[in-house]
Amino acid sequence: MKVLLSILFCFFVFSNPLEEKKLVSVHRTVNLMGSKFDITVVAENEEIGYVNIEEAISEIERIDKMLYEGDKNSETFLINANAGVEPVKVSYEMFRLIERAIQISKVTNGAFDISQEGMNVVWDFNRDMDDEPVADDLTLNLTKVGYQNIILNGKDLTVFLKNKGIKIGFGAIAKGYAVDMAKELLVRKQVIGGAINGGGDFTTWGVKANGEKWMIGIANPVGFEKMFSWLPILESSVSTTESCKDFVSLENERFSSILDPRTGYPAVGVISVSVFSKSAELCDALSTAVFVLGVERGLVLINQLDGAEAVIVDNNNVMHKTGGILFN
Repeated sequence: MKVLLSILFCFFVFSNPLEEKKLVSVHRTVNLMGSKFDITVVAENEEIGYVNIEEAISEIERIDKMLYEGDKNSETFLINANAGVEPVKVSYEMFRLIERAIQISKVTNGAFDISQEGMNVVWDFNRDMDDEPVADDLTLNLTKVGYQNIILNGKDLTVFLKNKGIKIGFGAIAKGYAVDMAKELLVRKQVIGGAINGGGDFTTWGVKANGEKWMIGIANPVGFEKMFSWLPILESSVSTTESCKDFVSLENERFSSILDPRTGYPAVGVISVSVFSKSAELCDALSTAVFVLGVERGLVLINQLDGAEAVIVDNNNVMHKTGGILFN
């Protein structure tokens, strides 16, 4: 489950070159893609600001219409409906997104995999379970999972799922991509500053109307009574994956609702992961992958990637971070 642990706008006071322009900060909260989106833009006046926000909302809705597998008119639905039957011609945008998703799967050794959608749910995270799923059930489900079964044809812009029952889904990357695209749209329209938070996928550009920096607070995911620290988010993005609410207890062991697509078992050992980079799409995917990989392997992965950093909280509520994270 993607949620924002605690993104709070905290203000640093310093010289204010934007003050003479009398800019305003306009904000709106709206439900999109099954999550709450908070959109803030810096504008010359409120009217322009709200127009900009509406444009961002329209862009996010466009992305949702393209990616939502439950929409029979979406490209995702058509790809899944033709699994094991025939290739499906898709838009260049969709092709490139799937291409990037497969690349992330390769980098993470399958800890992130959009074909995970084909694995029928065998865990019930709404209650305590008496027994874990049997190995045969998990094995059967895993036969329908594997990014290697997604065949791309760059010349014809087609996507083919090799076998029937294979499905792709963008739950671990869609909101990050939508946030990036909405930001890109507003930057092209010369909106000088803003922040978009889509259910835990957060990006910024410029500064606030009064010249202050956008900040994110990294909170204790258990109880939310303690802030680990505050971090500036300048022309950058962050995504948080956490499972402090959705989990199942089995023989006094806690299993998160985030499944490892390679094994079918829930990820263990981690409560939350926040990944920082320029791209919200990349942050979104990597935060899920690191959650699956765990603390040690997750840190190794992020430390090997240029321009990416991470904060991980383990099951003992101990924080771990990559070298580029400097807390205030």
